[in-house]
Order: sequence, then structure tokens, then C-alpha cells
Amino acid sequence: MDNLLDNVLYQDAIGQLESAASAMNLDPNILDRLRYPKRSLTVSVPIRLDDGTVKTFLGYRVQHNMTIGPGKGGIRFHPNVDLAETAALAMLMTFKCALVGLPLGGAKGGIKVDPRELSRQELQALTRRYATEINMMVGPTVDIPAPDIGTDGQTMAWFLDTYSQLKGYTVPGVVTGKPISVGGSLGRAESTGKGVAFCVKFAADYLNYKINENTKVAVHGFGKVGVPAAVDLAAQGAKIVAVSDVSGGVYDPNGLNLQEAVEWTKSGKLLADLYPDKKISNEELLELDVDILVPAAIDGVVTKENAPRVKAKIIAEGANGPLTKDAVEICTKNGAFIIPDILCNAGGVIVSYFEWVQGLQNFFWDLDQINSKLYSILKEAFDNVIKCHETYKVDMKQAAFIAALQRLANAMRVRGLFPA
Repeated sequence: MDNLLDNVLYQDAIGQLESAASAMNLDPNILDRLRYPKRSLTVSVPIRLDDGTVKTFLGYRVQHNMTIGPGKGGIRFHPNVDLAETAALAMLMTFKCALVGLPLGGAKGGIKVDPRELSRQELQALTRRYATEINMMVGPTVDIPAPDIGTDGQTMAWFLDTYSQLKGYTVPGVVTGKPISVGGSLGRAESTGKGVAFCVKFAADYLNYKINENTKVAVHGFGKVGVPAAVDLAAQGAKIVAVSDVSGGVYDPNGLNLQEAVEWTKSGKLLADLYPDKKISNEELLELDVDILVPAAIDGVVTKENAPRVKAKIIAEGANGPLTKDAVEICTKNGAFIIPDILCNAGGVIVSYFEWVQGLQNFFWDLDQINSKLYSILKEAFDNVIKCHETYKVDMKQAAFIAALQRLANAMRVRGLFPA
């Protein structure tokens, strides 16, 4: 387990845990149990490529803590996936589920691969073999995967089918984020980004800040989270002035044509080619003079090196860990209001929970019901974080961890330790 501590994201997660634990005087026995995952599995995932050769990829599934319920967490296909990153993300899922009051624990999975380099048939083979290799660790009452970076509804449909073939009957509750045609939930695809926009509204209301046509927004990572977040923030009246993807970003201080950018992105084209005369780097986007910054791509993009140059008044962590612990402290000291990731991007797991319940009970809610429930759960969680923020006199990141730990610690204390 010691090599986990070499990973920056894991170090930050542990740092936030220990900081919150100190502020709330958490039972040291509970803190010790939360430092490491409950279990982890590393698997080899060999597949036959289209050219006939066999290539083996490394895959992982980590379950951090399942005191409150079954594990819950996405499956990531990305070149940087490793055990330490997966363990860190599983830990964040534990706190995220606890914070928003879901009866779920924290888990995460992934394969070290660049999915853009594989054909559709190769991706299907990879997903099905991975599902087979980890099938003993997952299930609707054990651990429920979902999409993440590099995966989508189709990936979940392949996973569902593979698991169901192994069981001999259809098990719709084994994954969430599925297509509607195989038991998915309305609103799931845009839920994380919609939740980000909801949280920005809550923050603006708390700060007595009016979102209007003069409110400038930059979105770092214009994808599954960034697109719906931008669309919803624009609907609130904000002006989207910059968006980016892996190729870089585009910036117009007078506001971008958001619909054009959305359609360009959905067609699979790179943003760097959209407006060549308005091109900026991802690094430049993070430092723009905007009111709201939504880092919605990957972890660790704002560090102690560039944090002093971040000018946004509200920073909504759409991704997991986009600000390092040092960056959180610097930006907070400089007056930024940070909406922490385990609150800000919890919309996805909340609607995943709705999908899981719908699958288990064989009934379905309409979109208005989904969005209404999403809004109310996030609002209650936001208010709870604000309460901890004001009670313990800590920054918002620490406050979110304290709010999560209060619920988690109580459940762990009540259940006790086995064997006694």
C-alpha cells in the first residue's frame, strides 16, 4: 500500500481527510481505517486486435469503504490509469456518496489505455474481458460501476450484457449510466454538468452575487461534464467566454457562440480548429480574468505554481481533484469561493443512484422528477457544507470532507469493527 502515497491525487485526498479529521476531532481509529482502501484488484486484460495480434492491458477495481452501502464508482479508460489513481478516486467516491446522503460506498475502476487508439470492436472486446475479470467484485448489491473518462453508455451496455451472460439472466442494476433502451435513467448523461450549474447557483446566492449577462465563465474540459454545465450556466444568464479540450481552447471576451461550440464538439472535432484566431492554451484558460471557472477535465490542473494567477471569483470543481491541496489554500486565501469536487460533481452519482433504484424496482421517473430530486439533494448537501464551513471556520474543501465524515463516522461507529 505504501506506493499509493507516491501519487499526488492520493496524497491530496489523504491530506484533505487528515485536515478535516483534525478540525472536527475525528476518532483516530476511524481515521486510520479510512486511510487505505478496503480491497483492490489488479487484472490483465488481453484482447485480440483487429490486425490479429494480441495485446494485454492492465485493469483495476478498488473498493475504498462500503460501510453505508454497496460500492459505487466509474470505470475510466485513460493512459494515466494506475492503482494509486484508482484508489484515490475510490476514496473520493466514499466521501462524495456520504456527503450527499446516498446509501452507497466508494469504489472506482479503470484500464490503462487510450481508447482513441482502439476500434469499436477492440473497445467492445476490452470492456467485455475486463467485465469478466472483475465480475466477482461487482453486482447490484455489491459494487455498481458507471461511466467515467473514456467510457460512456455503450461501454456500460457491453458491461451489462457480459455480466448478464455470466449470470444467465439480465441484471440491469449491475451498472448505471446505461442507454435508456436497456434500463438507463432520463437525465443521467447530463446530470454531472447540471449538478455543477446547480452548485454555482447555490454559491452565487450564498455570496449575494447576481448571475447575468456580465458574468464571464470559462470551462476547462468541454466534454461530458463541461458541455451541460456551460449550457445550464448560459441558461442562468451567464456569458461563456472560453472553453477547451485536449487540443487547447478558444476565447472571446464578448462571449462565444455556445451552440456552435457544442455542435462542433459533439461532431468529434477539436476546439483548436473551431476559431483559429481565438485559440488559447489550456493553461491560459485557467488564468483568464473571469467570474466563474469550471475545471471539468482531469485532476491536478491548478497547482501551487499557477494558482496565484487564477482570477475567478467562484471555482466549481467539475472534475475530481482539479485543484491540488496547495492550490485550494492559495485560491481561497486570494478570495476565491471554491465549490469542492465531492459536492460540485456529485450530480452524476446522485442520478446513478436514481437509475440503480429504478432498475431494482422496475419503475421509472420522468425527467422533471429526476431534476427536481437532483436539485433538492444537492441543495441540502450544499447547505450542510456551508454549515460546517461556518461552524468549524475552515475552507469549503475541508467543510465538505467534515460533512461527509460526520455521516460516515457515525455509520462506522454504529456498525463497529469485525471481529470485535
